[in-house]
Amino acid sequence: MGGKKDSNSSNIHSHCFKPFISPNPVTSFNPVQRFPKIDKTAFVSQFSSVIGDVTIRNNVYVAPNVSIRADEGTPFYIGSNTNIQDGVILHGLLNKKVSSGKERYSIFIGDEVTIAHGALVHGPCYIADEVFVGFKAIVYNAIVGRGSFISYNAVVTNGVRIPPGRFVPPGANIDSQKKADALSPVPKDDKEFAHEVQRVNQEFPASYHLLFGKNRCSCGFAY
Repeated sequence: MGGKKDSNSSNIHSHCFKPFISPNPVTSFNPVQRFPKIDKTAFVSQFSSVIGDVTIRNNVYVAPNVSIRADEGTPFYIGSNTNIQDGVILHGLLNKKVSSGKERYSIFIGDEVTIAHGALVHGPCYIADEVFVGFKAIVYNAIVGRGSFISYNAVVTNGVRIPPGRFVPPGANIDSQKKADALSPVPKDDKEFAHEVQRVNQEFPASYHLLFGKNRCSCGFAY
């Protein structure tokens, strides 16, 4: 009353905006705990979790209700300016990896990638730069070439390699290399849509940091 400050308000504020960021649990198959490495310019929503050996590079946006769980297959890599939208799941199979240069990953996601609402990316999986993965799509045990567009409800699996710049139609099941090689180039409208999604989401990390305050450590926790 009368403008009196709630004595608990500062405590509530300080604990409201903490995502669940932790090392992997110790298991027989992953006996060493490894913490996520999150660039200070990236933003991880307070309603999301990042577990284990996960590298998140600069200006990445991780929306609410995302699960990035490197407790079985590991490590994960998420490149610069990538956005991981609401409800996305990232997980990987034990000891199944893909190569990027000299390194091997359970999941590798390049720069300026969009993983749209509700999609599942399951390792072993390699997603190159500027790929769009649509709503509720599944990418599992696959390599997706640069600039490709995977439409909503599509499935890409069974060890296929999607050539660069190819379009996976809505609801398609790309489970053989013959199907992958037959895919058409990304239509102009879909390419423009993917670029616009990137433009919008690249503004979110800095904007959300301003909204929730700058008192965060490099791991993403609020002080």
